[in-house]
Amino acid sequence: MATMSRARPRRLVWRNTVAGWSFILPNFVGFAALTLVPVVALFYLAFTNWNVFGVADWTGTANFRRMWSDASFWTALRNTIYYAVFHIPLTLVASLGLALLLNRRLRGVAFFRTVAFFPYITSIVAIAVVWNQLFSPEYGPVNAFLRGLGVDNPPGWTTSAQWSMPAVILVGTWRYMGYYMLLFLAGLQTIPAQLYEAAQIDGAGPWQRFTHVTLPGLRHTTFFVTVMLTIESFKVFDLILVMTQGGPGQSTLVLSQYIYQKGFVENQFGYASAVSIVLFAVCFGVTAVQFLVNRRGER
Repeated sequence: MATMSRARPRRLVWRNTVAGWSFILPNFVGFAALTLVPVVALFYLAFTNWNVFGVADWTGTANFRRMWSDASFWTALRNTIYYAVFHIPLTLVASLGLALLLNRRLRGVAFFRTVAFFPYITSIVAIAVVWNQLFSPEYGPVNAFLRGLGVDNPPGWTTSAQWSMPAVILVGTWRYMGYYMLLFLAGLQTIPAQLYEAAQIDGAGPWQRFTHVTLPGLRHTTFFVTVMLTIESFKVFDLILVMTQGGPGQSTLVLSQYIYQKGFVENQFGYASAVSIVLFAVCFGVTAVQFLVNRRGER
């Protein structure tokens, strides 16, 4: 009897182990085949000269030395930082503002939440076509509105090297603010209503309740949104590709598009892999700094 009682827990443990692995294994296999192996190969290819055909020739740090003197690479890096520096705070403020506005008991609030989220799930090609028409220098309603306000020479937007990146940033903010709005809405609904009632009883006004109750209550949500926004901003690709294709000139060329050009257009996969490592290092470095700042703030 004792032997049988010991065998049953072992069978139960074995059965639970097999069940657990049966759930994990398919996802792990997919992750290994589609993500882990390509990433490991990326770090090898960055030190080679490979154009898909033939054997990858080991070149050491030649790709990184070439990158140092590549003007297009530095232009793409500056444009990527430019996009991130403005896109992150604009989207953060817009999404938080929408969340605060739509966190009230209003008639039709579910409809307005859906409308705000809709751009995120809309086809990027459709978004690009519509916004390029809106930003048309001669016939677009945006410039028509500015002329109505008395602006004699409105911006050329996507046809101008000076205004193309601001146009892309505005569209990017409009597209993503609905998604991050939902995250802020989830965070707002976790803040106890008693805190607002206590603050109001103590005489706190709307701004004081926002700064001393809402913002501290959204600390973890804001940190998560900031990290996700940072990663999304540094790897922006599809929006710029369909709106401006990196132009005019190289005014909107970013690292992701530059990697695509060097790898899939010019078949310079070794050099494209080296640029990818730089992009990874930038994202990792900025994210690590954000984690350190957040950890210090919690102490």
